[in-house]
Amino acid sequence: MSVKKGIKRVYFLSLCGNISSCAAGTFLLPQGVSHLAQIANRDTPCGKRNVPARRGDIKVLELQDICYETEDGKLILDHINATIEDHFVVITGPNGSGKSTLAKVIAGINKPSQGRILLNGEDITDWSITDRANRGISYAFQQPVRFKGLTIKDLMSLAAGKDATVSELCDLLSEVGLCAKDYINRDLDGSLSGGELKRIEIAMAFARNSDLTLFDEPEAGIDLWSFQKLIHVFEKMVAVSDGNILIISHQERILDIADKVLYLKDGKVEMYDTKDKVLPKIMGMPSSTCSVLTEKMKED
Repeated sequence: MSVKKGIKRVYFLSLCGNISSCAAGTFLLPQGVSHLAQIANRDTPCGKRNVPARRGDIKVLELQDICYETEDGKLILDHINATIEDHFVVITGPNGSGKSTLAKVIAGINKPSQGRILLNGEDITDWSITDRANRGISYAFQQPVRFKGLTIKDLMSLAAGKDATVSELCDLLSEVGLCAKDYINRDLDGSLSGGELKRIEIAMAFARNSDLTLFDEPEAGIDLWSFQKLIHVFEKMVAVSDGNILIISHQERILDIADKVLYLKDGKVEMYDTKDKVLPKIMGMPSSTCSVLTEKMKED
């Protein structure tokens, strides 16, 4: 499998769950796309949106002595210890501090060199991406993946785990400010802007009703106008979602709606507390200590 197909498969598993019943491993090939399109396009009775059954609320995600070292010996994560049990947590810190790596370790994309990850007391360190997706852990990349040959209706139906009706798609897409009739038959290709793709990705998270959703710098690569809309979408997601949300971000407006903020520096947890306690300390740091974060937060 090529790197590009591998990335798409990881993305698909994380936001859509197990695809073994939908030609797993072949969905990127023409016959796979055709098969999925047939599944997504079957007629179903219209009705009220049917949210997938919860797999049990995440109460505690424990990171115990997590280290991650590259093949050339560079230590990216340096003995991370944190208990994440709040509804909305933001991981922040300067570039190169290990934020994205930590999110990928939680999602199962990267395996830690040392330490354990516990979910409600159960050790999931060695679980595959598929196992974690089925358990209700979703991961969204910085740059959403485009699927040639699939429509938005196809992908949303797969995320929902059922053949979504137009009424149901309207319900889901309206949550992120999109009109279903303008989008459901559009292809997931270059005609969609970065902001549109981000919102579709979040709508997929709504459809999955994930226990834990991780977003890696969702503001990356979108314009200011789209960012303003994105903030409103996250505010609504925080208000209505019954799952836990973990976001990697530099943006103060995203940090400001967090229950807690985890601040990483040089692969270590420097601070982990409520935003009221962490943000003043971050903003008061000398520019030489955290110039990237300080400048990015001033952009708002």
